[in-house]
Amino acid sequence: MRAAFAVPGPIDTPTGGYAYARALLAAAPAAGLTLDLVSLPAGFPRPDAAELDRTARLLSRLSGLVLIDGLALGAMPPDLLRAAPGPVVALCHHPLWRETGLSAAEAARLRDSEAAALALAAAVIVPSPATLRDVADLGVPPGRITVAPPGIEPAPPAPRRGAPPVILSLGSLTPRKGHDLLIAALARITGPDWRCVIAGPDDRDPAWAARLRRLAEPLGARITIRGAVDAAGRDALYAGADIFCLPSRHEGYGMVLAEAMMRGLPLVAARAGAVPWLVPAAAGLVVPPEDPDALADALGTLISDRARADAMAAAGRAHALGLPGWVETARRVAAVLRRVAR
Repeated sequence: MRAAFAVPGPIDTPTGGYAYARALLAAAPAAGLTLDLVSLPAGFPRPDAAELDRTARLLSRLSGLVLIDGLALGAMPPDLLRAAPGPVVALCHHPLWRETGLSAAEAARLRDSEAAALALAAAVIVPSPATLRDVADLGVPPGRITVAPPGIEPAPPAPRRGAPPVILSLGSLTPRKGHDLLIAALARITGPDWRCVIAGPDDRDPAWAARLRRLAEPLGARITIRGAVDAAGRDALYAGADIFCLPSRHEGYGMVLAEAMMRGLPLVAARAGAVPWLVPAAAGLVVPPEDPDALADALGTLISDRARADAMAAAGRAHALGLPGWVETARRVAAVLRRVAR
């Protein structure tokens, strides 16, 4: 079958949601699905009037079913969605209002907007049971929600020969990813030596990215904070790491955690959103959110206890090798689209 896939902004944007979109587009033909990319304005989830007008014109030119990325759909007015020429299916990575750092007023506005938009969707696709619950909390009947977890690509394990060990953290430099908690935790580790590399797009919230760099200054060269990296740069960072840490305040899935397990890296993460569902206890240490002391203890354990780190690295890789690939993700998406089309 054929459907349009509407995504805001450049499809090569280096975040997990866009990585999901790119991989889904590539895997769709193997699932008997053709997705035609429709590039919506980049201003979502805060579009101006001109961007909403352009979006309305783009959608009006389509025929048949359209899959709309949640980064855009949740900010679309109901009248715009009602005017779509065919059924709308939402792809919601995590609710917009759960983004950390929003004012109470903006979070409430986004919650109301997203609830109204999702109510008009014929079906909603989410990456995890945690996001299913979040979407159901917005009033969507669970029977209209399907979990289609991201696939994962095979990759070689990291050699983990760091001396001192290297802690890697990948994710956009935004408040939700919790890099400030990681830096605070590292400042508390007084025993074994370590190095840390934090990398991710730094243009989403430049003020926050600048704040992270200021927070890291007292730790000197032990912390390196980089901007976005391409695929080759990402591979090199994984290959040079010994431990992976991402203490996000919320995750709709956590694709980098799955990637890190595939690379055979022991994990330290916060118990938020889908993380406890994604990360087996044998593969990493999952600590309470917003707790740099617990984070420091977990990191200190993996830095100083090589045998435990090795066991978690092996367990995580074994788990990742059993996760579905992107063709399975595409099959689940295709099944939803076929059901709606019927």
